[in-house]
Amino acid sequence: MGRVIHFEIHASGLERASKFYTEVFGWTIHKWDGPVEYYLVGTGEGDGIDGGILPRRGETPEIGAPVNAFVCTVGVASLEDAIAAVERAGGTIVVPKNEIPGVGWLCYANDTEGNIFGMLQAA
Repeated sequence: MGRVIHFEIHASGLERASKFYTEVFGWTIHKWDGPVEYYLVGTGEGDGIDGGILPRRGETPEIGAPVNAFVCTVGVASLEDAIAAVERAGGTIVVPKNEIPGVGWLCYANDTEGNIFGMLQAA
């Protein structure tokens, strides 16, 4: 069963967004030391999930605009199988499969209600 394992906040100003969420929720946020611009978000100890802040990307077919949302990511065993399941169920892929070095393969999908979510196959 897939479960939400990560969230992402798309932002025009990564440092500005980091400052906002640190001030509002006390989250710990630091720049990832990887090959893409990305900030890691720690939301605290105990139950819950952590996430990230990244530059806006993707386009939704309905409105033709960049992602402007929190994106929850679901862990999947096979991204190819998950993509096929989304398409069979009437959803669409809005950010194609792409590799995150050292992490895995990620894509964003749009459900039948226009909601965007991520799917990640861990490396």
